[in-house]
Amino acid sequence: MGERILVLGAGIAGLSAALALGGSGREVTILERDPPPPDSSTDQAFANWQRVGVGHLRHSHAFLARLYQLIRDHYPELLQELVEAGCREIAFSTNLRPEMLAKYRPLPGDAALTTLMSRRTTLELVMRRYAARQPGISFVTGTRVHGLLLDQGGAGLTARGVVAEDAEGRRDWPADIVIDASGKSSHGIDWLRDAGAVIAEDEGPAGILYFTRHYRLNDGVAEPARGLVPGAGDLGYLKYCVFPADNRWFSITLAVPEIETALRRAVMQPEIFDAICSELPGIARWTATETATPQSKVFGMGQLISRWRHMVRDGRPQVLNYFAIGDAVIRTNPLYGRGCSFAAVQAHLLRDELDASADPLQRAIRFDRRVAQELRPFYDTMAKFDADAIIRAARALDPGHRPGFKARLAKSFAEDAIGPAIRGEIRLMRAYMRAFHMIEPPTAWLRRPSNAFTVLRYWLKPKTAKSHLYPPRLGPDRSDLLPRLGLPLAVDAERLKSAA
Repeated sequence: MGERILVLGAGIAGLSAALALGGSGREVTILERDPPPPDSSTDQAFANWQRVGVGHLRHSHAFLARLYQLIRDHYPELLQELVEAGCREIAFSTNLRPEMLAKYRPLPGDAALTTLMSRRTTLELVMRRYAARQPGISFVTGTRVHGLLLDQGGAGLTARGVVAEDAEGRRDWPADIVIDASGKSSHGIDWLRDAGAVIAEDEGPAGILYFTRHYRLNDGVAEPARGLVPGAGDLGYLKYCVFPADNRWFSITLAVPEIETALRRAVMQPEIFDAICSELPGIARWTATETATPQSKVFGMGQLISRWRHMVRDGRPQVLNYFAIGDAVIRTNPLYGRGCSFAAVQAHLLRDELDASADPLQRAIRFDRRVAQELRPFYDTMAKFDADAIIRAARALDPGHRPGFKARLAKSFAEDAIGPAIRGEIRLMRAYMRAFHMIEPPTAWLRRPSNAFTVLRYWLKPKTAKSHLYPPRLGPDRSDLLPRLGLPLAVDAERLKSAA
């Protein structure tokens, strides 16, 4: 008999782990606190599926090409079922500017830049049904985990199962491997620390609050065509994006800096949310009453942080036979859309290491090293961007602030070099999107001499020569929009001071 594996949580991380490890002679049991999905349609799953453990279940999702490739290459039948359920395969060419699309010629690598788009509930529903049919995978729902079964020996802590409670009562669930995929609400790290594990963590604020509302295209109405004005933008005081989804649904997400107290309180009101959308050129055509009808309330998500927990200290794993994946060990800003891809990559890296060695110590060390190699560059880049964005949002509200030379140079490089270059050169757009989709490290494309030279060449061009490569006006200034919404322009002075 193969190894007994307990997976805690049936979200994207848990399902990815089960699929990666199932069918290999192992016995995979998924313990899930929430009830199973309704045995009905994707719309019913969105409306009725109760997933207390997944607070972001009904927020916008885009499943990056890295995750799409894993599904396509390892589970082609699952991909077919996702498409049949209405999930969208968004090709690289779909979001090209019209003038770039006119001269676009596909290359074989472009297929690697496909995004999978759907409501999160649809993706989970189809993945779960597929996983439940696979040999060696079973689900136990309505089960609450109360603790870890741990042995203390010469090598330190070793997990040998969990203490869990289901309809039959509380009991021990023995296992050879415990995979903690229970998300940001996981207690696993706390239990390990209580047992003596020293698990350090890096942590930083995302600096935003996240607001989502779902809509459905009216009968007989086509999805708005992509144009010069993109469906995503950053106004400093407000970030926004449209997310096409399955079965004629789509969602709009507005991200508001934490410092914008009045705006982030008001945006929870559906009429305010829709009023903001009507002021954004790339969004208004989607949410216009003749195009679509709202299908949900406004969902808010706060207390967003980035966190990386270190399960190995000074070369020594803090626990053996316990592996945390997904938000249980690495949390990211949802703006980047990388959480599901991070979890799926971890699940497949874990499979590789479990297959490669039966030694618990080597498994823990190699898994930790591989995760850091694959994912840490994306985490560090994100954390830096978030820290910079928090400072910029605060300084933009300070009438007395004057940016220094370094800040002006960085702004110019982003706006007058990188932006025009990737909008003007399909080759650079491809390279940039490979980084965005986690196919390559985040800064690898810009470090290539030919790409760097092209970007610098665009930087040196007069603005008049590249004026067509700047984005159009993405939305109103803060000083225009807030008064129209009946909101004050002033912000809390102490909050402003601490953020800056």
